[in-house]
Amino acid sequence: MPRDTEDAVDTDAGDPLADLADLILNVGRLVRARTPEGPQVVTLTETERQVMRVVDLYPGAAPSEIARRTRLQRTNVSTALRSLEGKGMVSRAATEGRGVAVRPTERAAANLQVLRAAWGRELAAILGDDLDTVRQCTQLLSHLEQRLTADEQGPA
Repeated sequence: MPRDTEDAVDTDAGDPLADLADLILNVGRLVRARTPEGPQVVTLTETERQVMRVVDLYPGAAPSEIARRTRLQRTNVSTALRSLEGKGMVSRAATEGRGVAVRPTERAAANLQVLRAAWGRELAAILGDDLDTVRQCTQLLSHLEQRLTADEQGPA
């Protein structure tokens, strides 16, 4: 169905922020395509990857917090957590009251270590030793991730 041009958001096609978002999405896809496979790596779905990212960043988070930070439906998070628990990637423990805390397991940490080493080798081969630029880029992307997963959305 064609978009009504009156309802369309007025943006410049050359907007550097839109360009950044487009590049982030594509580079992520390209890095993921080079992610190692095999018995040393636990294969995860896209939803499981999103959930694991939040579990790694916020160990002990409740499923509702994971859903809020990933912007996923609570039922999808519950399904992913059951699957991740079955794969030995997360553990769930009761907290005070009726709460649940989700934590990464040692297997998850080992899996992440394998992935990070492979990603590091891939990017080192491409970027060489320009680590100052890499650190600046990492700082920018980390800030962006923190803002996008924050409880409150709004201007910086």
